[in-house]
Amino acid sequence: MLLAHYQQTRERTESLCAPLNIEDYIPQAADFTSPPKWHLAHTTWFFEEMILTKYVADYVVFDGHFGFLFNSYYHSVGEKAVRAQRGLMTRPTVDQVYQYRHYVDEHIQGLLKGEAPEDVKELVKLGIHHEQQHQELLLTDLKYTLSLNPIYPVYQEDSNLVGGHNPVVADSEQWIRVDEGVYEVGYAGDDFCFDNEQGRHKVYLQDFQISASLVTNGEYLEFIEKGGYDTFSYWLDEGWAWRTKHNISSPLYWTKIEGQWHYYTLAGLKPLDQNAQVSHVSYYEANAFACWKKSRLPTEFEWEVASSRFSWGQRWEWTASAYHPYPKFSISDGAVGEYNGKFMVNQMVLRGGSVATTEGHSRATYRNFFHPHFQWQYSGIRLVK
Repeated sequence: MLLAHYQQTRERTESLCAPLNIEDYIPQAADFTSPPKWHLAHTTWFFEEMILTKYVADYVVFDGHFGFLFNSYYHSVGEKAVRAQRGLMTRPTVDQVYQYRHYVDEHIQGLLKGEAPEDVKELVKLGIHHEQQHQELLLTDLKYTLSLNPIYPVYQEDSNLVGGHNPVVADSEQWIRVDEGVYEVGYAGDDFCFDNEQGRHKVYLQDFQISASLVTNGEYLEFIEKGGYDTFSYWLDEGWAWRTKHNISSPLYWTKIEGQWHYYTLAGLKPLDQNAQVSHVSYYEANAFACWKKSRLPTEFEWEVASSRFSWGQRWEWTASAYHPYPKFSISDGAVGEYNGKFMVNQMVLRGGSVATTEGHSRATYRNFFHPHFQWQYSGIRLVK
């Protein structure tokens, strides 16, 4: 089962690259994005560095330079290339990176066909979920890069991804009431989860009502047209400074053409669908919209407790919770300990998953996290009152 899961994950990553031209593999449009070639290589580096070099006695690394070139942020592993310069790596070639993937695949598959120890299997599971995270990042990074091309290129005709509509909900069921009480949150199961989900614990919640639906483009457009981006009282001070400095006046990828709003999608430029769920908004924008609506964003615990009662998974949903460790959380020894714990500062938690998330990858306890100014993920808004 683990071998099949590994193979499926590796194949899907390469299938995401199938529509690309060779020129699409290289560019890096911003320091927070990475080129497709780098994603292909880094996810392979994880299996080589974390597993093969540690657990296979006679393993010979594919290329001695790759450990430096494709390390992301693991200081305990060694030196790494400058993140903002990943797009300058015209060498190794795309073909060499695919050779690297297939070389590592052969060795991981051989390891899994034998009597692999349980700790190795756990690392392979982590590597699979790590690669699934990068499948999503590959799509979001690629979209950002392609969006800067003035001809609005098409990645795939059927890859709009921002056209999702809310399920039909009766007016009487639009707001889901959750009673005051003590609730348990955090992962409680035997399957895979990330360490930041662990440490199941109790939280006390006041009674609240959470929307059964995500905010739509049409609702967000009303916020824009009624001066939402020009009214400082809706904004956090830091958000207002960000909006002003970068002249932000709409969600990422929105553009007005001859008086009509359009948005860029991976299927090219499309007229704005006002019934679709809004996407590509920062935490600052989500919070400002909530203030305008005289509502607020849910905490991550409110979201988790109520999540079984509404549909989720189309947009990463910003919460009002800072990314902090759960009780009893501890950072693991070695490089694996760098996976989550060291990022628990100055970031906000998002819940749910998105249309770009690999199927089956997310859970109700999954804690995604980004800095509050980021817009390039498929992020949306759910309100609480």
